[in-house]
Amino acid sequence: MIRKPKHPDGEGGMTTLTTPLCRQLGIEVPVVQAPIGSAVTTELVAAVAEAGGLGTLALTWVTAEEAVRRIREVRRMTPRPFAVNLVLDFPVDELLDSCLAEGVPALSTFWGDPSAVAERAHSAGALHLHTVGSVAEAERAVAAGVDVIVAQGYEAGGHVRGEATTMALVPAVVDAVHPVPVIAAGGIADGRGLAAVLALGAQAGWLGTRFLTASEAATHEVYRQAVIQAAPQDAVHTRCFDGGWPDAPHRALRNSTLRAWEAAGRPDAPNRPGEGAVVARSADGRDWSRYDDMVPVPGMSGEVEALALYAGQSAGLVHDVAPAGRIVTDIAAEAAALTRRTRTP
Repeated sequence: MIRKPKHPDGEGGMTTLTTPLCRQLGIEVPVVQAPIGSAVTTELVAAVAEAGGLGTLALTWVTAEEAVRRIREVRRMTPRPFAVNLVLDFPVDELLDSCLAEGVPALSTFWGDPSAVAERAHSAGALHLHTVGSVAEAERAVAAGVDVIVAQGYEAGGHVRGEATTMALVPAVVDAVHPVPVIAAGGIADGRGLAAVLALGAQAGWLGTRFLTASEAATHEVYRQAVIQAAPQDAVHTRCFDGGWPDAPHRALRNSTLRAWEAAGRPDAPNRPGEGAVVARSADGRDWSRYDDMVPVPGMSGEVEALALYAGQSAGLVHDVAPAGRIVTDIAAEAAALTRRTRTP
């Protein structure tokens, strides 16, 4: 079992940052690790959970059997709550059944109609979180029975649902769906960002880019260093890496593939520079082509820099590799200090 780090207000227990949603989820600090695709590991999820936050397994593109194995592996490492994430733009019925049969405490969904999922989640005793990019989408999700709204701002990394920034979107969603709790996503990488979204009315922060450089993440060293060296403007909103998930805008770091595509005038497939060329190979021998929606993971060889380097604009705030537990506790401690300071007359 992972050793539990200290919490911002001392040894264990609830903290000054604990929100009603934290109590509902059974966590201690309002830090949620976003489902960062292939970079997620069971060790990352367990470490975040042990630090008092909510870790999330990304399971959309694995088999039902593998999903069960990962869920059970997290449970072997920690007794604490965690979430699983499924993208509703893909066929996930079998995965959903398997996850709910395992009694996962929280299910997060994205990019699709959550109405068919909410009742199934509730019947299995799971809390249902759904990510949205607009007020209208948030209102529809609440009407469908979703328990928690994740309001994703435009500056977020990976696949991006809406067009409004976090600062504008979060309070508008909070107002529209009250008393349903809201988690803020997009642009949060430190305690300042967490304190800011809590002030906007969110009850937790959803962080993806910061956890790409967690020591437990399955992030290729080339990818880690790209995130660490990036400035905010290097994270580009684009449709470039659409292989495997067409028509889904996303934010990724500018790399050789993106620069060549932009220089060519952003042509549509199949007329993009280097279309179909294999640029990297996984340790298991699988080939990955330019424009695939795959990130560099450990064991890959080839031109891994040319793959999708999904990251948000908060990459400009990420400067090191650190254990996930320390990331959680450092962010919570900084946010708690800022919160106390603003309350001081």
